[in-house]
Amino acid sequence: MSITSFVTRLFAHDIRGTKPRIVDLPEPMLIVGLSMETSVSQVRRDVPALADQYRHFKLEHGVPNLRQPWAFVAVSRSFDPSTGSFWYMVGDVVTSFDAVPRELETFEIPAIKYAVFPVRPRNRFGWPVAIAGAKRYAFTEWLPDSGYEPAGVIDDFEYHDERSTRKRNAQIDLYVAIKAR
Repeated sequence: MSITSFVTRLFAHDIRGTKPRIVDLPEPMLIVGLSMETSVSQVRRDVPALADQYRHFKLEHGVPNLRQPWAFVAVSRSFDPSTGSFWYMVGDVVTSFDAVPRELETFEIPAIKYAVFPVRPRNRFGWPVAIAGAKRYAFTEWLPDSGYEPAGVIDDFEYHDERSTRKRNAQIDLYVAIKAR
């Protein structure tokens, strides 16, 4: 067993062989938050810092027009396989872009087709490993044999809602943007 397989089994439920739900997002999802350029080699350090920066902003200033029930997302797009770099955004789902504080950015997740994979860590420390494992499986194992290809608009987004805060059986959904080949 490789070290990657061992770590994944220790911290996350194995999703290999999982068939995702294929869904059409019925309408665009509006996101307000912060973004950065990062890379595969830096993401484990960069994302917690970005999320912490956004969390502090929200505590001090709030975010207008939050959608209820709440949802938090992390969006990846523009992955460059030659460098491993990509754009990453963390933010909340909102009902409109009215009154967005100037320190925050907006992004519209397109209403297109997605493959939705469940992501379940074994414990609260396992989120990074579980998410990385789900992305690796989705893009390198499932997608090549699926009859779909990347949509080319965004790569994916993680959808966090009340299920992600459970003490037992916590889960988020990984939405991989796809189109028919």
